[in-house]
Amino acid sequence: MSNNIRGALFMICSMICFAANDAIIKSLGGVLPVYQTLAVRGGLVLLLLAVLVARSGWRVQKLGRRDRMILGLRGLSEVGAAFFIVTALFNMELANMTAILQILPLTIPLAAFLFLGEPLGWRRLSAIAVGFLGMLLIVKPGSDGFNVYSLFCLAAVICVTIRDLTARSLGAKLSSQEMSLFAAFGVFVAAGFATVFEPWVPITGPAWAALLGSSVAIFFGYIVSVMAIRTGDVSFTAQFRYVGLIAALILGYVFFSEWPDALSLTGAGVIVGTGAFALYRQRALRG
Repeated sequence: MSNNIRGALFMICSMICFAANDAIIKSLGGVLPVYQTLAVRGGLVLLLLAVLVARSGWRVQKLGRRDRMILGLRGLSEVGAAFFIVTALFNMELANMTAILQILPLTIPLAAFLFLGEPLGWRRLSAIAVGFLGMLLIVKPGSDGFNVYSLFCLAAVICVTIRDLTARSLGAKLSSQEMSLFAAFGVFVAAGFATVFEPWVPITGPAWAALLGSSVAIFFGYIVSVMAIRTGDVSFTAQFRYVGLIAALILGYVFFSEWPDALSLTGAGVIVGTGAFALYRQRALRG
């Protein structure tokens, strides 16, 4: 099996894991506050990752000052992404939120072009512009269907873009589990501190079960997402992010009786289409 095929399988697994996590967390909306949800889930994920890292060894001490700063930036971006995504999940449809996140295969090459100097031709720039128009069909700014929490999704896109770029910068200096451990630690500490400013709600048995299931899903999602970025060519594996949208549509319909309106579905189709074209162009240029 080639590295690209393995990377694609890792990406598919990660998208299914994250979609399952999102659905479980959404089910807790109105039951637990946002920060308490993040703190408890973060603690459980941190415990799972700590056991994994302890068994496989520790290499962080080998990082230089610049790499430690990049790792810190990645941790902050992970905290921001977790907060914005969970808040959006509690307040909007699962499929709409996931559809907005599908512009990531467009924002990552754009950010690499702006900040890392990677080449980006006019065709891919045009595809990115059209993809953002598709995003506007989902967000619907200024209309009666506008949900301010769509802006939280856009903020999450920025955070995840930074997270993925920093993962590339760190290269092979950290294992997938070590990188994931730092992300979970940042979310746990930040959310734990934030719980001081909101009341703590007793956690029922079903809520504990949901939090545990979410923690297991995001634990595997963290690991295989980093493995996907490192294993295959990013231009090939990134197109399999769209599996997350299919999973979100199914989970949203089955468990929450949600189905996006025609405009949102059109916007999602535009994003997927332009993202696929941008990835095709990247592969063609490398070929």
